[in-house]
Amino acid sequence: MSAGKKNADNTNLLIASFVILMCIVLGITLFGVYFMSPDPELIQGEVEATEVRVSGKLPGRIEKFLVEEGDSVKEGDTVVIISSPEVEAKLQQAKAAEKAASALNSKANKGAREEQIRAAYEMWQKAVAGLEVAKKSYERVQSLYEKEVLPAQKRDEAEANYKAMVATEQAAKSQYDLAMKGAADEDKEAALAQLSRAKGAVAEVKSYMSETVLTSPIDGEISEIFPQRGELVGSGAPIMNVLDLEDVWVTFNIRENYLVNFPKGKEFKATVPALGNKVISLKVTYMKDLGAFAAWKATKVSGEYDAKTFEVRAKPLNKVEGLCPGMSVIVISE
Repeated sequence: MSAGKKNADNTNLLIASFVILMCIVLGITLFGVYFMSPDPELIQGEVEATEVRVSGKLPGRIEKFLVEEGDSVKEGDTVVIISSPEVEAKLQQAKAAEKAASALNSKANKGAREEQIRAAYEMWQKAVAGLEVAKKSYERVQSLYEKEVLPAQKRDEAEANYKAMVATEQAAKSQYDLAMKGAADEDKEAALAQLSRAKGAVAEVKSYMSETVLTSPIDGEISEIFPQRGELVGSGAPIMNVLDLEDVWVTFNIRENYLVNFPKGKEFKATVPALGNKVISLKVTYMKDLGAFAAWKATKVSGEYDAKTFEVRAKPLNKVEGLCPGMSVIVISE
């Protein structure tokens, strides 16, 4: 074998070794890039909706439910009837008090009865007649006294009798005027105030009576009913929940190192597994630190920082049919 051929073989071997080495390096690099790179972060959220509780001011017993869980209702629809015999009894008492106060007020405004007015008038007329007789007697006695026919004693007696009859007539006239006028203004005002108070009591009890028939405060869906028919419920106790399906959002718990991908106002896509991985569009509307009690990832051991968790809410840009509270929503963050 010649020296030239031997050198050529060595060169080819060297080239082949170099190519093999480069292929190995390239393979290791591709393996590292493909298998060693971090996977995209999968963020899972949950659909939520505004929930309104139906409760009454009145303690009582559940008489009847007019809806079931899952039923759709409109604002103002009657959903439950509560029985409260105690309030019905109080209403009867309040109405009786109002009737009595109304009678007293009518009496104060109407004044004395016709018989009392007639009797007072007759007493006044009797006093008027007596006054006329006393006046004429006094005038005759005075004339005779001036002619020195009667002594001063007789004149004084006639004058005293005349003055007494004047007072009697004035007193009788006052009694007649009082009977015609009726009760005093103060008595009328007191009677009217008492009637107003009684009417207020009736109105108050009626307002409580209206709480025996409870209606839905919003359009929505009955999500949960707490008591059973026939059970007692207290004042303000929740009876059922109504979901407002027009006010729906998705809540995500996101660590702050991924928060840069979800600024407020950001629009992004997400999938809903319960709807066949349907893709929906969301917009971030709310962001808040969950606080020290929330789950956080300690990374100080690697020389970084403690990654806190934030609550991020995003609302659908369009109405999504079939989207219900409790469904999962998936977002993939690079």
